[in-house]
Amino acid sequence: MSPLLDGLNQEQLEAVTHGQGPLLVIAGAGSGKTRVLTRRIAYLIEEESIHPSQILAITFTNKAAAEMRARVADLIGPEAKGMWVSTFHSACVRILRSHGEALGYGKNFAIYDSDDSEKLISLVIGSLGLDSKRFPARGMAGQISSAKSELVSPAKLADRASHIMERRVAEVYRIYEERLKAANAMDFDDLIVNTYRLFAEHPGVLDYYQRRFVHLLVDEYQDTNVAQNGLVMALGDKSRNVFVVGDSDQSVYGFRGADMRNILEFSKNFDDAKVIKLEQNYRSTQNILKVANAIIAQNSNRLEKNLWSDQGDGDKVKMFVGSDQDEEANFVATTIQKENAQGIRFGDMAVFYRINSNSRSIEEALIRRSIPYRVVGGTRFYDRKEIRDVVSYLRLLVNPNDEMSLRRVCNTPKRGVGDASVLRVFEFSQSQSVPAFEAFRRASEAGVSGRALTGIASFIKLIDDLTKLVADQAPPIAIIEQFLEKSGYREELSASGQVDDLARLDNITELIGVASGHQSLEEFLDSVALVAQADQIKDDNVVTLMTVHTAKGLEFDLVFLTAFEDGIFPHSRSLYDESELEEERRLCYVAVTRARKKLFVTRASKRFVFGSESASVPSRFIDEFPPTLIEDVSQPKSYDELRSRYFDRNRDTDTDRNSTSSGISPNQLAKFSQRQSNQGPRLEPSQVKVGVKVVHGSWGEGFVEEVSGSGSSMTAVIRFRGLGAKKVMISHAPLKLA
Repeated sequence: MSPLLDGLNQEQLEAVTHGQGPLLVIAGAGSGKTRVLTRRIAYLIEEESIHPSQILAITFTNKAAAEMRARVADLIGPEAKGMWVSTFHSACVRILRSHGEALGYGKNFAIYDSDDSEKLISLVIGSLGLDSKRFPARGMAGQISSAKSELVSPAKLADRASHIMERRVAEVYRIYEERLKAANAMDFDDLIVNTYRLFAEHPGVLDYYQRRFVHLLVDEYQDTNVAQNGLVMALGDKSRNVFVVGDSDQSVYGFRGADMRNILEFSKNFDDAKVIKLEQNYRSTQNILKVANAIIAQNSNRLEKNLWSDQGDGDKVKMFVGSDQDEEANFVATTIQKENAQGIRFGDMAVFYRINSNSRSIEEALIRRSIPYRVVGGTRFYDRKEIRDVVSYLRLLVNPNDEMSLRRVCNTPKRGVGDASVLRVFEFSQSQSVPAFEAFRRASEAGVSGRALTGIASFIKLIDDLTKLVADQAPPIAIIEQFLEKSGYREELSASGQVDDLARLDNITELIGVASGHQSLEEFLDSVALVAQADQIKDDNVVTLMTVHTAKGLEFDLVFLTAFEDGIFPHSRSLYDESELEEERRLCYVAVTRARKKLFVTRASKRFVFGSESASVPSRFIDEFPPTLIEDVSQPKSYDELRSRYFDRNRDTDTDRNSTSSGISPNQLAKFSQRQSNQGPRLEPSQVKVGVKVVHGSWGEGFVEEVSGSGSSMTAVIRFRGLGAKKVMISHAPLKLA
C-alpha cells in the first residue's frame, strides 16, 4: 500500500483512491476533509500519473489554498508547484487575464473592491438624480451583488422588476456595468460572472480548460453560489472527474448568496456520482457530538449523517443562566481564569456570540481580570466605527475643541463638508490662533462656501443643541438618543437595509445600554476611555472572541457559546421563516462542533435593550439538546429561584419531569433543599415577624415586610437592600437573624 494512504480510515481511503467519475464527499465537522483532499491530489499525481498542471483545486480562502499547496508539497515534493490550487476568484483572474479580451476587456483590467464599487454606484445614483436616502449606495451594491451571484443580468433584472424600486436598481445596475466597462474594471462578482460568460460565449476557450483540467476538486461545496456552481458544472462536463467535498449541515452563508442546493443536488447534476460519508470525528468528545447530532437532526433539508468519536464521552455540556449580561460575562471570565489555572491555555479557549454587539460585556469582564484576548473577524467594541462616531460626538460636547473628534464627525453623517473645506478650517484655526470649534463657526472667513458652508452650519447647530442637554445635566442615554434623532445617523443606517448597517444599529443599542448605567456624560466618557485604551495584547496565548460565522473552520479545547436566547440565537429575523431558522440551526451546529473537550452554553435572564431591561427568552435550540447531556452550573441564589427556574421552564409542556431540558430535575431540587437546610443555624418560623431584620446567604441584609402561613409552609416577603422585595419559603431559604 502506498505511504500516501497511511493513517486513513476506511471511508477516507475509499475517497482518496476513487477512480474516474464524479464523487461527493459528505465531510462532517472534524472528519479530516483537508487530509482527504491533499492525499487525493498527491495520490492522483504519484499513483495515477496525472500531471500537476492537469489538476485544479478550489478552496474558499487564500489561507486554505496556501495550506493545501504546502501539505501536498510535503507529500510529493516540488512537483506540486505545477498544479492550480486557489480560490474561485484567483483562478478566474488567471483565466480572464489570458482571455478577457474576448469579452472586450484589456489584460490590465482593474479589480474594484467593495469600497470602490460602492463609490462608483454612488456616482451613478447621483448622475440619475436619485435621492441617496431612498436609494443608498450600500443597499444598491448589495442587491447588484446578489443579482450577479445568481447570474442575473441588468436586462433580466429589469424584466422581472415589479415596482419602481426594483426598476431603479436595474437601471443603476446597467449604468454601473457600463461605467465599469469604460474604466476597464471588474468587481469581485464580475470575476466569476465574466468567466462564466467567457465559457458560455466562447466554446473554444471552455474546451481548452476542460481538456487542461482533467481533475477538478472543490472544497466547502455547500458555500458555492449559482455562478460558482455553473463554473464547476462547465469545467467538469467533459472529464466528469469532479471531486467535491462539503457538508450541508455547515451551510451558513446564505446571506452572502451561497446556495445549499448545489450540494444537495450534486447527484442530480451528475447522475453517476458516488457518495461517501465521513462521519468519524477526530476533534470532539462523544458527548459534544451527540449534542450536535441531536440539534441538526431537527433540520429537514440536509444530507443525513451521524458524527461519532472514539475519544471517549468527555464532559457534559455546561449550561449557565445569569441574571443579566454582566453576570453572564463575569461567569465566562471567572471560568476562563479557573480553567487556565487548571492547565488549559488561554489560546485554546474561545468565546462565541451571534452578533458583534454581544462582545461588549465579555470584553469588559476580561479586561477587569487582566485576561488577554483578541477579537477576530471584527474590531474591538469601542473601536468600531459607529461606536467611535457616537463617542466622538459626545466628546465634543464636553470639549468642543477636540480636534480629532471634529475631524471625524464634522461630515458624519454626510452633510457636504469635504476634505478641502475641513483643511481650510483647520488652516484658519492655526494661522489665526483661533480655537478649532470657533474656526468652524467662522468657516466663511476661512474660505468655505456653498454646500460645505451650509453643512458646517447644520453641524454647529447640532452641537449647540446637544450642548444645552449637557448643561441641563441630561443623562448620557438621553443625549445619545437626541443625537441619533437630530443628526440623522440612525436614519442613514436604517435606510440602507444592509446586514452590516443593521449590525451597527445593534452595536449602538448596546452602547445605549452601557450609557444607561451612568448619570453624567463625563463619568460615562471616562469609563469608555478606560476600556477603549486597554492594551491590545498581541501574545498568541490569548482568548479568542468572535462571531459564530467567523469561527467556522476553527477548533478550540474549550468554547463558550454566549447570549443563547431567542431573538439573538436564533436571530430574530429567522423566527418567521423556516428556511432561515434551519440556517440558524446549522450555525448552532457549527458552534457546538468547534469544541474539542468542553462546551459552555450561557444566557441571561434579562438583557438591556434600548437602554432598559427586557426579559430574555431561552433559545429554542436548548430544547433540542439531549437533557441527559446537560449539566446546569448556574449558581441559584435560593431554593425559590431554583424551583422557579425548574417550574417556569416546564410549565405547560409535555417534558418528562424526571429529565428536563434545563438540566434541573426534581432530585436536584430535593438535594438543593437538603443542602440549604444543613448550612448552620437557621431562622426558625417562630422568629419570623414583620419588621425583623434578617441576613440571607446570597442576598445580604433585609427586613420582613409580610408573613403568611405557618410551620414548614410559612412564607415571608423580605425587602433586601438594592434588590427589592423577595418572597421566600422560610423552611428552605438560607436565613438567620441579623
